[in-house]
Amino acid sequence: MKNIAIIKTGGKQYKVSEGDVIKVEKIKEAEGAKVNFPVLFFADEKGILIGEPEVEKVEVVAEVVRQTRGKKLFGVKHKPKKRQLKKFGHKQAITEVKIEAISKK
Repeated sequence: MKNIAIIKTGGKQYKVSEGDVIKVEKIKEAEGAKVNFPVLFFADEKGILIGEPEVEKVEVVAEVVRQTRGKKLFGVKHKPKKRQLKKFGHKQAITEVKIEAISKK
């Protein structure tokens, strides 16, 4: 069984294991930089650890692969009975990170 952790970043939670590449909300780190994430849950072959709110004994180290933007999402602003309709688009800034190590301290 691989080491599995649930990390928190950008107000969201992600289930990760070593070698995973995930897309998270923008992190202000340069490409190639190392990042540590707070761990909420950890599981391995010996058992599980649940944080209150974080697990202090576990460290998740990731490397920033690239900074990019997501696909364009569209929305509409509409005012009824006024004949006003406005279409708008938005691209979210995202960061791709590769999980390098999940280790106990």
